[in-house]
Amino acid sequence: MSGFRDFIARGNVLDLAVAVIIGAAFGTIVTSLTNDLLMPAIGAIIGGLDFSNYFLRIGAIPAGFTGDPTSYAALKTAGVAVIGYGSFVTAVVNFLILAFIIYQIVRMAKRLNGPKADPAPPLPSDELVVLREIRDALRERP
Repeated sequence: MSGFRDFIARGNVLDLAVAVIIGAAFGTIVTSLTNDLLMPAIGAIIGGLDFSNYFLRIGAIPAGFTGDPTSYAALKTAGVAVIGYGSFVTAVVNFLILAFIIYQIVRMAKRLNGPKADPAPPLPSDELVVLREIRDALRERP
């Protein structure tokens, strides 16, 4: 048990746990941004208000179905085979927003850390210095 405790107490494990929790919360914010602000605007531009409700029904509606046949959620709940391309597009937009924000955060972090100076090349070994001196002496001989 002490090995597990040592593993958990390491800084990078705790940093990873914090990053996962913050990432999940951030993902919820981006999902809300996508679903509640962007996709309704995109849907209004292309002719509908609920973009996530765009789908193709490829299966038959069951005989006892009492829900709305134009509702993606109702058909999916009833087990009807549907291709929800609106939900897929919403997920892609959600991913692109999240990827762009993460890119901006990484870019800003690199800028805050400043440019990394290249380390100075290592000094030549004593043998290399002697060999260079011999080479130079041989060049100077007539």
